[in-house]
Amino acid sequence: MANLTLETDFILTQLSDSKQTQLFHGFLFLLIYMITVMGNLLIFTLVTMDRCLHSPMYFFLKNLSFFDVGLISVTVPNFIWNCLTHRSIISFSGCVSQVLLVVHFVGCEIFILTAMSYDRYAAICHPLHYEVIMNNRICVQLVAVSWFLGSIFAMLFSGGTFSLSFCGSRKLPQIFCDVPSLLKVSCSRKHTITDVSVTIAITYGFLCLVGIGYSYIYIFNTVLRMPSLQGRSKAFSTCVPHLIVVTTFIVTAASAHMKQVPDSPQLVDFLASVFYSVVPPSLNPVIYSLRNKEIKAAVWRLLWRLQHCMLGKQ
Repeated sequence: MANLTLETDFILTQLSDSKQTQLFHGFLFLLIYMITVMGNLLIFTLVTMDRCLHSPMYFFLKNLSFFDVGLISVTVPNFIWNCLTHRSIISFSGCVSQVLLVVHFVGCEIFILTAMSYDRYAAICHPLHYEVIMNNRICVQLVAVSWFLGSIFAMLFSGGTFSLSFCGSRKLPQIFCDVPSLLKVSCSRKHTITDVSVTIAITYGFLCLVGIGYSYIYIFNTVLRMPSLQGRSKAFSTCVPHLIVVTTFIVTAASAHMKQVPDSPQLVDFLASVFYSVVPPSLNPVIYSLRNKEIKAAVWRLLWRLQHCMLGKQ
């Protein structure tokens, strides 16, 4: 029975063969994971509870935080567990879940980032019609579309990848299950469904980037024509965090997926995938909280409420 189970499992690659180093990696990523989850959940809670943050920009930010928690929770906890227990095996169902959920959250995030750029375009370029353009119904529909597209890509990639045959080595040159690594160890010569899915995904990502690019071209043209220096500064301050998040997401994703999977991966190959799955979710709450006065004010209001409730109980 054990042999049958091992034949359906996959073997992940560790960052190091040293058990002491594995323990260090496990506790390090546990710390990063806890800070990231708490930061994103704090933003999610603030936007949900604080009426001052009930606007389209923060509504999209709340959903982005939710997707960030989902993305980092798909891969990092399993990696932490493997480091602390010195194991590297992942079940077939666990591998399917990782591919399905990673693709889903990545697909959702790309569209949400595009929707956020459109929101900034509407707010800066058409301020008088902003409430009409970005009403509650439109915002909910955009989030629903992001969930729908993410689910479609998740089913396409996971269905196409795991319809292949894995008759040879099941050791993946990666710290978690991803499509390039699974294609590397597959003994199927034809990857028609996966190739079609990749083509569609590249087109989807390109269209989103074009949408973001056009939005910011109009935004910068409008901002540079503003007579007030204070108005220009305020407009840029709302756009800079989003631009940093988009750039970080694109650069890390491209570095992880645009390169060929090596036969003998080096540390730099692992770092690319680590940055892709960890850095964007970790940086997003930091970027938005440090540069956003309304988020800071909401944190102080929440702390004041908590202190008031504690004093009231005493």
